[in-house]
Amino acid sequence: MNASDDQRKLEERYQLMTQAPVKRLILKMAVPTIISMLVTSIYNMVDSFFVGHLSTEAVAGVGVAFAYMAFINACGFFFGHGSGNFISRALGARKSDNAGKMAATGFFSPLILGAVAGLLALTFSSSLSRAMGATEQILPSANTYLKYIFLATPFMMSSLTLNNQLRLQGNARFGMIGIASGALLNIALDPLFIFVFDMGVSGASLATAISQCFGWCVLLWGTSREGNVHIKFHNFTPTWEYYKQIIQGGLPSLARQALAVIATICLNRMAVHYAEPGQEASVVAAFSIVTRVIMMSYALIIGLGQGFQPVCGYNYGAKLYGRVKESYMFCLTLSTAVLIVLGTVLYIFAPDVIALFRSEDPELIRVGSHAMRWQCIAFPLMGMCTATNMLLQNINYTWQATFLSMCRQGICFLPAVFIAPWLWGLTGLEAAQAIADIMTFLISLPFAIHIIKELSMKSRN
Repeated sequence: MNASDDQRKLEERYQLMTQAPVKRLILKMAVPTIISMLVTSIYNMVDSFFVGHLSTEAVAGVGVAFAYMAFINACGFFFGHGSGNFISRALGARKSDNAGKMAATGFFSPLILGAVAGLLALTFSSSLSRAMGATEQILPSANTYLKYIFLATPFMMSSLTLNNQLRLQGNARFGMIGIASGALLNIALDPLFIFVFDMGVSGASLATAISQCFGWCVLLWGTSREGNVHIKFHNFTPTWEYYKQIIQGGLPSLARQALAVIATICLNRMAVHYAEPGQEASVVAAFSIVTRVIMMSYALIIGLGQGFQPVCGYNYGAKLYGRVKESYMFCLTLSTAVLIVLGTVLYIFAPDVIALFRSEDPELIRVGSHAMRWQCIAFPLMGMCTATNMLLQNINYTWQATFLSMCRQGICFLPAVFIAPWLWGLTGLEAAQAIADIMTFLISLPFAIHIIKELSMKSRN
């Protein structure tokens, strides 16, 4: 393989992204990204599923640890979307040298940040667990689970970056392979470490850490394959100009994911406050399970949106605004239809789904079923919100995209998670996310109308 082969591959991809029928192209891009997102959700679910056979406290401990996992996601998606969006536009404008420098900068930065963050978190693990909502009853399980996650932080953070870089340059297949290989390894190692080696919660953590590091290696190998933008240390360019581009492209993701950390902590603390005495672990575990199930369902829509993003980025960079609008409308319509089906199924079978994780705890099943059904009511509204936010982020409408990304789990959710329980107790807490989703839809609607009009105008000029 030489430079001319890489250039030929990049030119072929440019022609594909700017000339192939939009709907078919998005579905082609979306299939591997949907699989990647589902597999990422499995990473978050599989530990809860297996530790559910240990105790309710163990499930709650993993739930508390989810706030730190959300922090890792926030940083990984920030660098991944920030660098990846720039890469897709650079390739669309046929500036492959700039794409190579951004790829290296986007990769090495979270690797360094993750090492520092993991070391600090390991040093102050008990204080961090308490801050994330762990009670004295839950604290031992949370600390035990987080130990290996802290050590794997740099690899977990930078693997998310690699996955998004590969996806946004139009090669989601390698990203899917890297994520899926790690997830399959995690599924195999969890029961081995937890039950056969009798490591309990610690085994679940170690299995996740090993599988994430393995996935990182596969993803890094994927970047060296023909037709991809290669990661080279001499291209590492930690200058303000490149970080400014990362901030512009990644700030919406950072805002969204950072608020997910805060939202998880607030939800854990409110769950403890409004639970019946002695049922705190059950209620925390219930909301943790619901979050993971909804995330896995929502992964289909995120995956579809991420299949749309490279199509959007290439065509916006090539000034083909009519194709950008067509791809956006297709993504919005299909997302809404899928969410209607998923919401209906989950609403009907909510108790059975929750019981899969911890059938021995009636309070956990009761609270989890109610919370899931509330979220299913507002689920279809998120199709338009997600498509609009991804479009704005991809075409560099940084502040608008950042504002919308902050709505669902921040601007709308945080008031709801405090006010609704104050009015209606635990029922209000169960309904808080649905209330936030409805508010987010109402806020997103004017942005969607505006961007459709703007793309129509540009495509006519």
